[in-house]
Amino acid sequence: MRLRKTTVAALTALLAVTALAGCNRGSDDKAGSSGKVGIDLPRSDTDFWNSYNSYIEKDLKSEGVSALPRTNSQNDIGKLVANVQTFTDQGAKAVVMAPQDTGAVASTLDKLAGKKIPVISVDTRPDKGKVYMVVRADNKAYGSNACEYLGKQLGGKGKVVEFEGALDSINGRDRSEAFASCMKSKYPGIKVIALATDWKGEVASAKLQTTLASDPDVNGIYMQAGGAFLQPTLALLEQKHLLKPPGTPGHITIISNDGIPDEFKAIKEGKIDATISQPADLYAKYALYYAKAALAGQTFKPGPTDHGSTIIAIPNGLEDQLPAPLVTKDNVDDPNLWANQLGKS
Repeated sequence: MRLRKTTVAALTALLAVTALAGCNRGSDDKAGSSGKVGIDLPRSDTDFWNSYNSYIEKDLKSEGVSALPRTNSQNDIGKLVANVQTFTDQGAKAVVMAPQDTGAVASTLDKLAGKKIPVISVDTRPDKGKVYMVVRADNKAYGSNACEYLGKQLGGKGKVVEFEGALDSINGRDRSEAFASCMKSKYPGIKVIALATDWKGEVASAKLQTTLASDPDVNGIYMQAGGAFLQPTLALLEQKHLLKPPGTPGHITIISNDGIPDEFKAIKEGKIDATISQPADLYAKYALYYAKAALAGQTFKPGPTDHGSTIIAIPNGLEDQLPAPLVTKDNVDDPNLWANQLGKS
């Protein structure tokens, strides 16, 4: 009888562990972790990244993560390398970063791997170099969803300006390639005017002004980063008296990516039509979650998580693809969207 009870207890324990792993909570559920975490911010000149920083600040306190003073690499790979060196000099046991040049960061990742310092990459996926986890949304879906929205709104006809992000970033490449592929296969009647911007709003505005001089009948715009492109674009369109409400003649249908409060305000005012909410709150939350998990020695595997996302295998590690919903006038007031939660406790 004792043997049977022991066997049942062991089987119950095994099933519990299996269920836990299936939810991608990690293979080791240690209660604590130790060591400082180095956190580098990629830039502070867009509302999206400033919001991310605010959520990092909040979650550091609520999650009890011990962090070194945060740094800001200002979209400069040289500064990122220097900041990471500072972290290691200060004894960092894990590093959270958002490398904007996803090719040039490989050697830095290799050095960290050599020191057994796990890296969580937020928003961007390094092309090479080992990462513990990438915390990101499906950026190809950003491009294809923007294409689908514009294609349907324009009835498959017209001219669309696309502000491409930097193509040395996996995000810029994913969004651009997916948008182009979707337009070519599903909406061949729409001419796409792709403008390289390097994620700079002033570049996008200047190139849009030149484009409108030669193509005044543009009837759609896809902005790959609302935080960088929204204000200069709206200012230019207002100056040219081209910012007309949806449903009126001459309206330019605009969809953006980011999901910042200013985009929500612009949707409500009829200045843009839609955005895709890139989850700044979840980026911060799960960057710290995986940093703690790495310090605790936990491991994960591909599959669905217990927080509504999917972990996929990538050549240099794993990527947790968080949800990024389309936002239009129909759901812009949804209280679950992070931009509607800012400033609330």
